[in-house]
Parts: sequence; structure tokens; C-alpha cells
Amino acid sequence: MPRWKPDARQRLVVAALGLFAEQGYDETTVAQIAERAGLTRSTFFRHFTDKREILTAGQSALSRLLVEGIDTAPADATPLTAVAAGLERASGEMTTFNRSIGPLLHAAIEANEELRNRQAMKSVGMAAAMVEALRRRDVAEPAAQVAAELGVLAFKAGYARWADPARDEDPGELADLTRAAFDELRAAVADLR
Repeated sequence: MPRWKPDARQRLVVAALGLFAEQGYDETTVAQIAERAGLTRSTFFRHFTDKREILTAGQSALSRLLVEGIDTAPADATPLTAVAAGLERASGEMTTFNRSIGPLLHAAIEANEELRNRQAMKSVGMAAAMVEALRRRDVAEPAAQVAAELGVLAFKAGYARWADPARDEDPGELADLTRAAFDELRAAVADLR
């Protein structure tokens, strides 16, 4: 088996998600993931500390992108406008690879309670990163929390629409879908008055 192949990290993710969906998360071993990806166990451990990390590997990058967008929003931007800038930044970095793994990721998470809990914690982490970025902009805690939570909901809704395999047509750009979801949520909040 060759010691190095291009796109090893992506191949490990695809292999793991496929195995999780086929035989379950708990029944899948690191050795099986590496074998399916055509790589060695040591290559796996160069990219991930364990199989759980595969499911959260993009969390820090996603949170970082959301924060970058908020940080670069105009100084006079409202909290919701700053979060929209974060969504735009993060959505713009998602690739067709991110879209292709969506259904596999969803199936693996839905089939395992531990993974559902980890996914919930991922959402909490994204919101916390955005709250901190908004607080640096002198946004009060309650407003920062609400804006960040709306941002998380919008990203999840936009991504779900983008990665939905049942859609026959090209879903378009993720940024457009997250923007539309965020606009829907903003309208829903306005209707609460």
C-alpha cells in the first residue's frame, strides 16, 4: 500500500461516513476506515486523533470563518447584519466536497445518540464563537446570543437545503441559501412582536 496519496483527509472522511451509515458508528473501527480509504492506520492518526474527530473536524474552521465575517463587518453594522456577514464568509468557503458528504453525515448522526449529542455541542460551539465576536463589537449579551442562535439556525437550514439529495435541480450557492434562511428567520422574529 502506498505511504501517501493525495486528498487523504477527505478520503478518510468519506470512508468513515460511509461505514458509519452502513454498519453504525460504534461498530466501525479506525482500521476499517483506513482500509476503505486505501490508507494506513498511521495516516489516519496523522489527520485525526480518533473516529469521533471526523464528525467535528470542520467545526473549528467553520467557527473561525463565522467569526472572521463578523469581525470584518462594517463598524456600524447591526448584530444581525454582522452575523449575516459571518454566514456569507463561512458559506462562501464550502465546497462541493462539503455538499457531497452532507447526506452521509446526516445519516451517521441520526443513527447514533452520541453523535446527535456531539452535533448539538457543535451548534453550541458555533453560537458561542459568534457571541464572543459580537461582544467584541460591544453588543449586549442577550442580543448577541439571539443573533448568534439565529445565525446557527440559518446556517443549518441553508446547508440542509444545499446538501439535500432529493433536490433534482442544482440548489445553487450555499451563500444564497443561508442568506434566504436568515432572511426567513429575521421575518419570523419580526412577526413575534
